[in-house]
Amino acid sequence: MAVDERDGDATHPRPGFLARRGPMPLAVAGSLCIAAPAGFVKLSGVDGGTAAVLRCALALLVLVPLTLLERRRHGPRPRRLRLLDLAAGGLLGIDFVLWGEAISRVGASITSVLLNMQVVVFPLLALVFTRTRPSVRYWRAVPVLLFGVALAGGALGSSEPGSDPVRGAVYGTLAGCAFAGYLFLTRLAGGRTPHAVHPVCTSTTGALLTSAVLGAAWTGIDPAPGWGPVGWLAGAALLGQVLAWMLIGQALPRLSAATGSALLVLQPVAAIVFGLFLDERPTWTQWAGSALVLLGVWYASRAERQASPTG
Repeated sequence: MAVDERDGDATHPRPGFLARRGPMPLAVAGSLCIAAPAGFVKLSGVDGGTAAVLRCALALLVLVPLTLLERRRHGPRPRRLRLLDLAAGGLLGIDFVLWGEAISRVGASITSVLLNMQVVVFPLLALVFTRTRPSVRYWRAVPVLLFGVALAGGALGSSEPGSDPVRGAVYGTLAGCAFAGYLFLTRLAGGRTPHAVHPVCTSTTGALLTSAVLGAAWTGIDPAPGWGPVGWLAGAALLGQVLAWMLIGQALPRLSAATGSALLVLQPVAAIVFGLFLDERPTWTQWAGSALVLLGVWYASRAERQASPTG
């Protein structure tokens, strides 16, 4: 008896709800979800290590039960993909700690712009590991992006009073590099099974482990910062960790490397808007640098879909 393809079978299980949605809307929605947690982390007032560990732990309270339900429906995720998810999460934990420290030095909106260094690093990872050549436009945009990052962080030009521009720019840039590695491994591991929650849960576990190690060694970790900070971090966990990465994890494998990373540029745009409500007032040179970063990302991504694997 023939099996109705719409219902799936043991070999080809029916895709989950998110997997049946178009990748572009999922990536856009995920990008917007990532924008709010920068403000939440700033409002919590805790250091980068504490913020990273607590948001991962709070996210797992939701992700673990959802993963068990998903496992009952679709079965276990293959071991090799789980290892990729775990490695991706390790990089995400490093990103979280650096990102939290950058927020305290240059603000939520500017840190979100600096995180877009992933647009420079992501195609380089694709070139090294999958032999996908970036376009000529990408190489032209790299110097503009680097100059924009230096201006946005305040390492060049003027910076917001009370900020620590050099350290903020360094931490934000390194966070963007770790974030690029996370996105690259997520793209490699995703899209091969109907699991939407399982990879997010595994990567969050990896992020918890690395952020705990890095946070304990660098910033220290306060396990009980108070109900106010925990509330803000719970919002960051649910919106920016659980929902955002379920959406993005389903979208990235179905988009080109550059298109996926470029769509995430919506995140710093939204974060800049949110930053205005936090009374952040970047200087005109930081605004100019942010504009250069966004324009560089747009320019580099326009022709990336023309890039093709070599060999």
